[in-house]
Amino acid sequence: MDPLVSIMLCDPHRLYQSGQRMRCSYQIDAIAAEAIQAVEASVLWITSGKGDEDMGIHEFHRRVSDDENPDLRALHEFETSLPNSPLSFDGTILKLHWLVRVKVFQEKGPAHTQDLPFQLGTLAEFMAEAS
Repeated sequence: MDPLVSIMLCDPHRLYQSGQRMRCSYQIDAIAAEAIQAVEASVLWITSGKGDEDMGIHEFHRRVSDDENPDLRALHEFETSLPNSPLSFDGTILKLHWLVRVKVFQEKGPAHTQDLPFQLGTLAEFMAEAS
């Protein structure tokens, strides 16, 4: 059975502007503490559509189980200042999506990934940047 990963953002509408601080928290359930080897949390963007898919990592955190931090399931928070670009874009040919990704590495079995998308910027901000 896969672990249950809950990701929460400080803005329930998941709409952020360039330069804004984003606070994120996550918690892991439905798995024993000793079954988790490491947890990675990242804020990243990905493209989809025609052509090759691209990805860029804005923020990255890795936690491992040790004497100081034996239970990686507990609620964990981090903050980041969001960049000026690239902005979210939902075009016909190309889409650019921002998301928070939490990846749980298990002692036995495959890693489990959970994503929570959010929007960076608005159409007005995109138009101002293009001119």
